[in-house]
Amino acid sequence: MTTVDLASMPSEVARRHHDDAPVHRPRVVRRASRDTRDSMRPRIRLAMIVFSLAFLTIIGRLVSLGMMEPVPGNYGVNPNDAIATGRPDIIDRNGEVLAADIKTASVYGEPRNIIDPDEAAELLVTVLPDLKVDALRKRLSGNAGFAWIKREITPKQRQAIHSLGIPGIGFLTENRRFYTAGPTAAHILGLVNVDNQGIAGVEKYVDDQWLADLHAAGFARGEELDPVQLSIDISVQHILHDELAQAMERYSAIAASGIILDAHTGEVMAMASIPDFDPNNPVDANKPDRLNRITAGVYELGSIFKSFTFAMALDSGAVTMNDRIDATNALRVGRFTINDFHGKHRVLTVPEVFIYSSNIGSARMAMKVGQEGQQAYLRKFGFFDIPKTDLPEVAAPMMPKKWSDLTMMTIAFGHGLAVTPLQVAIADAALVNGGKLIPPTFLKRSRAEADKLAVRMVSEETSRHMRDLFALNVEKGSGRKAAVPGYNVGGKTGTAEKAVAGGYSANKRLNSFLAAFPMDDPQYVVLVVLDEPKQAKDGGGATAGWNAAPTVEAVIRRTAALLGVKPRTIQDGVVLVSN
Repeated sequence: MTTVDLASMPSEVARRHHDDAPVHRPRVVRRASRDTRDSMRPRIRLAMIVFSLAFLTIIGRLVSLGMMEPVPGNYGVNPNDAIATGRPDIIDRNGEVLAADIKTASVYGEPRNIIDPDEAAELLVTVLPDLKVDALRKRLSGNAGFAWIKREITPKQRQAIHSLGIPGIGFLTENRRFYTAGPTAAHILGLVNVDNQGIAGVEKYVDDQWLADLHAAGFARGEELDPVQLSIDISVQHILHDELAQAMERYSAIAASGIILDAHTGEVMAMASIPDFDPNNPVDANKPDRLNRITAGVYELGSIFKSFTFAMALDSGAVTMNDRIDATNALRVGRFTINDFHGKHRVLTVPEVFIYSSNIGSARMAMKVGQEGQQAYLRKFGFFDIPKTDLPEVAAPMMPKKWSDLTMMTIAFGHGLAVTPLQVAIADAALVNGGKLIPPTFLKRSRAEADKLAVRMVSEETSRHMRDLFALNVEKGSGRKAAVPGYNVGGKTGTAEKAVAGGYSANKRLNSFLAAFPMDDPQYVVLVVLDEPKQAKDGGGATAGWNAAPTVEAVIRRTAALLGVKPRTIQDGVVLVSN
């Protein structure tokens, strides 16, 4: 057998010899690869099944976690969830912004990411000295995911804290409520808490009506919201607030309050109660003397209540304008005696009973109507119920425990039944607007909308008689100091001794004046109440004709033109309106 040395052969010969040689290895390799693939297929299928099951398990777990209620805890807290919610602007009837959200910074900590709580607390207190270092250190310790440090800090404080470079300290931009008029309309607008939630006034009304539900559903947290338009005119509101503040100082009163009401729509054009508070810094808001006395205070308002006694007597037919009432002598009921403050000690005509504000005459008129009739009329006027309004701060009337003959007589001239001034203004509007009671509102309302809500209280004839009596009282009676040339003001004074333990105080009074104008076609009702006013330094008396009446005069003189009432004169019984 011949041996060939391929290595010694030329390369080309060797390559040809190699190529010509029979090779069986490829066939063996192909058979081995096919067998391997066949054996691997079950394993691949099993792996695919395992991975598919694992993937389905993960998806199922994610879905179940997504449907679970969140568990309260400190981990996984999103700081943005703590941001105060957004609120709609509040505007007056002319579109002037009264309340709006502004952006402000707040600082928070993530305790689990704070390396040294002691150092962090001490550094933060150098910028925020009103914080207690021990309390702050405790708040920043532990594994909590989120903790407020301080809400509503200044831009300067934010920059100073940022410059400290403390790990785990962050900032959020929040909504903060700003009230453009400050205290001027505080009792109407109300205020919000630190989370921008309404807690008083119109702010709370908006939350109770729809905003809180919208926020709870996850909506309206950053979107633009339509503004809430009020009935008030902020220019008129400023004037009322200013005149009440001046009256309170001039007559050394402990409080002053007032309201201007549209007689035909029930819209509150202005309302103020002093002392008040600044909703931008409401540190005094909860003081007892800062309540809204127009809606949340109840009082025995004295002689202005005679207006309703007259309307009741005239409308029931028990008395006519031509009748005469004997006021010669005091009325004695058991051990009690009813006298007149400035008694004439004679028989009086019905208009004289009104302009002389006779307690005796008013009591005799109530006797003609009777207890049941009196209660029916007062119930119709709404004096037995809590007034329905947009403000949550509304008080219930204080009713007499027993409705005796004495109760009937004293209520006839304004003692024995305590109601809110708002109720009196609403009822008085019904006396002068043709006899229709219209629920009050602090939201803008049209005349057509008001007409649908109106309920007849007295006849148009009775309403006309009441307008005549009001006008006569300002012309010749106790309301002369409320007269405003050109505006035909009418009204009724009320000087009520304040109820104290064991009876009534002889030197503490609640003085009021209830007015409407112009009396030939009443458009607005004005009520001013002064609590414990004293004699002015420039002289005069301490009764309502000397303080509450001139305060109403000042309010009407300054607001009539803004309210769109044109001056008028009366010649030969004809009203001439100025252009």
